[in-house]
Amino acid sequence: MSASKQTILSVEHLKKYFQTASGQLHAVDDINFTLAKGETLGVVGESGCGKSTLGRTILRLHEPTDGKVIFDGKDVTACSKQEMKKLREDMQIIFQDPFASINPRMTVSQTIAEPLLIQGKYKPGDKEALNRHVRQVMDRVGLAQRLVNAYPHELDGGRRQRIGIGRALALEPKFIVWDEPVSALDVSIQAQILNLMQDIQEEMGLTYLFITHDLSVVKHLSNQIMVMYLGQVVEICDAKQLFRAPVHPYTKALLSAIPIPDPRVKMNKIPLKGELSSPINPKPGCRFAKRCPYATPECTAGDIPLCEIEPGHSVACIKAAQFKDAMA
Repeated sequence: MSASKQTILSVEHLKKYFQTASGQLHAVDDINFTLAKGETLGVVGESGCGKSTLGRTILRLHEPTDGKVIFDGKDVTACSKQEMKKLREDMQIIFQDPFASINPRMTVSQTIAEPLLIQGKYKPGDKEALNRHVRQVMDRVGLAQRLVNAYPHELDGGRRQRIGIGRALALEPKFIVWDEPVSALDVSIQAQILNLMQDIQEEMGLTYLFITHDLSVVKHLSNQIMVMYLGQVVEICDAKQLFRAPVHPYTKALLSAIPIPDPRVKMNKIPLKGELSSPINPKPGCRFAKRCPYATPECTAGDIPLCEIEPGHSVACIKAAQFKDAMA
């Protein structure tokens, strides 16, 4: 990240462990990154790698086990409940399932108005001003005014997701976690929501943490991309750089699985063999070693730190420099 850009989010050694009958599940394990104001960090990886848990821990929807989250100069992990309530105005989340994340007994206007009332932006008697604010939000997210009194079950998935987006935008936040916001929608609707994401970011100067499985989408929407594997970051760099010259073997395999829309072009998919390592009480060493074709005993001798191999490009692999030189 350029020194001229203002850092709005700094995550330092963030950990989130869950206690299970078999031991501690390391869902998020020593994550470090910074995010500049107005930019988008895409977070990718297989299901179960800790992407959603990371987003929710940053917002303290999950209490962190260890580490710090510094947002706009304030230590989120040290905030009291009252301070967190105030901070919710600036830090919001949009969930994957638009139907499960909104109250089915509340109308569109009630759903969007709820955070405004909770945060005391309007008093119960300020109906006219509140309704005006709600309608402005509806216009911003592309919801027709005739839907103001509609209920979620009366709407399709795309409109329900727009309600969730409107609820998040009502307080005019600075930072939003998008947790798989389009994976439950039809392809044509996905494009509309993604375009809306970009328009809103430009209009409001928002900063995004964009969690997704869709690698082709994340390339175009993100400034940086962070690749996670079993709770850890294995590679992070500029989006264009990651797709042009991935270094970590897992990143290469992940990108090779992106479908090519031309049936005449042969895919060079890199198959991954072997068993997944357990995220419960994980052993020292690279967690990808069991599936990595380049693994050596050295890979499991100790934990592999995330190291910068060039400015703005960090990789957690003992052979990172070797792989980079081979591509040169």
